[in-house]
Amino acid sequence: MSPSPSTIGQRLHVVDALRGFAVVAIMLVHFLEHFIYDSYPVSTPLMASVNQGMKDAFFFLFAGKSYTIFALLFGFTYAIQYGNQLRKGKDFSCRFAWRLLILALFACLNAVFFPGGDVLLTFAIAGLILIPLRKLGIGTLAMVAVFFLLQPLELAYAAIQFFHPEWTPPTVLAANAYPSLKPCIDNGDFWGMAWNNLTTGQYSSFAWGIDAGRLMQAPGLFITGFILGKGGFFHTGRRNTVFWTRTLLASAAGSFVFYIAMIQPELGAPLKTAFTMWHNVSFSGIWVAGFVLLYRTAYFRQLTDSLRYYGKMSLTNYITQSVIGSLIFFPFALGLAPHLGYVASFAVGVAAMLLQIRFCRWWLGRHRYGPLEGIWHRLTWLHAPNK
Repeated sequence: MSPSPSTIGQRLHVVDALRGFAVVAIMLVHFLEHFIYDSYPVSTPLMASVNQGMKDAFFFLFAGKSYTIFALLFGFTYAIQYGNQLRKGKDFSCRFAWRLLILALFACLNAVFFPGGDVLLTFAIAGLILIPLRKLGIGTLAMVAVFFLLQPLELAYAAIQFFHPEWTPPTVLAANAYPSLKPCIDNGDFWGMAWNNLTTGQYSSFAWGIDAGRLMQAPGLFITGFILGKGGFFHTGRRNTVFWTRTLLASAAGSFVFYIAMIQPELGAPLKTAFTMWHNVSFSGIWVAGFVLLYRTAYFRQLTDSLRYYGKMSLTNYITQSVIGSLIFFPFALGLAPHLGYVASFAVGVAAMLLQIRFCRWWLGRHRYGPLEGIWHRLTWLHAPNK
C-alpha cells in the first residue's frame, strides 16, 4: 500500500489544487461572515432575502467542509514529509514537533487579524498525535481514525442523556467569550483588538472546537490524510480510480443520511453535534473524491490550474486573507462591514482571491516557496545541514 518508485518524489498537482480549493472556500466563508465581526447593513426585505439565501447556500456547501479538506491534507503532507525522510534513513518526528511549534506561532499571527481565534492552533496541538502513530500499518491507522471520527465524547454524552434526560453536557466555551470580542473591534483600536484576539479570541476558538466536536474530529482527519499519503491514494491508477469512485458513492449516501438525522427537532445536543460532524466529513468526501476524479480530465486540470498555485502558497494565502479582510471590514481601517451585505461581501472576497492568485503566479514564477512557506521551511530545517 505505498506508491511505486516511479512516483516517489513527484509533486502531486491534484493535491495542490485541492488544497487551493479548500483555502479559497475557507476565505469566502470568512468574507461572508465578516471574519466573525457581526456587523451588517439594514437591507430591504427583498435584498435581505437574497443575502440570506446566498449565505445559507454557500454555508451548506462549504462551512465545516472546507476546513475538513484542509485538515485532511495536513495529514497527507506529514505522510509525504515523513516518507521522504524515512527513505534517507532519518526520522522526521522531532522536526515535525518543532514544525508544529512554528505553526502555533503562525496561528498567533493570524489571530491578530481574526477575532474568532485561529484553527491552526488546533492543528498545531492535535497534530502531535501523528508522531506516536507514524509507524503503524494502514489497517491500524484506519481503526484509530474511525475512533476519533466517531465522536466518542459526544456519543458518551448521548448515552448519559439517554439514561438521565435531565443531564446537561458540560461546555468549555464561556457564554460571553465571543460577544466580548466585538466591542474591542468597534473601538477602532488595532492594538487593543489584537491583544483581545490573541487572548480571548484564541481561547474562544479552542474552547468552541472542543464543544463543537472539532478537537475529536481533527486527529481523525489528520490520520486519514496520513493514510491517503502513505498508501499513495492520490496517484493515478485503476486501483485508486475504484477507491475514489467508491468513496464518492459512500460519501453521497452518508451525507444524505446524516443530514436527515441532524435536522430532526427532537435530537439531543450531543447527537446533533455528532451527526453534524459526520455529515461534514461525508460531504467533504464528495468534494475530495469528485475533485480527484475530475482532475484526471485535461479540461478540469486546465480549469483549476490557478488553484494549484494558490494551494502551493496555502499558508501565505490563509493568513493574508485575514489581513485583507480585517483591513476591509474592521473600524481600525476601512470599516466597510456595516455597508456590505452577504452578496457584496462575497463579491469583495472573490476580488481579493483573484488578486491573491495573480500574486501567487508571479511569486512562484520567481521563488520555490511562498513567502510564509519559505520562512516555515527554513525554520523547520534550522541546524539541519543534511536535510
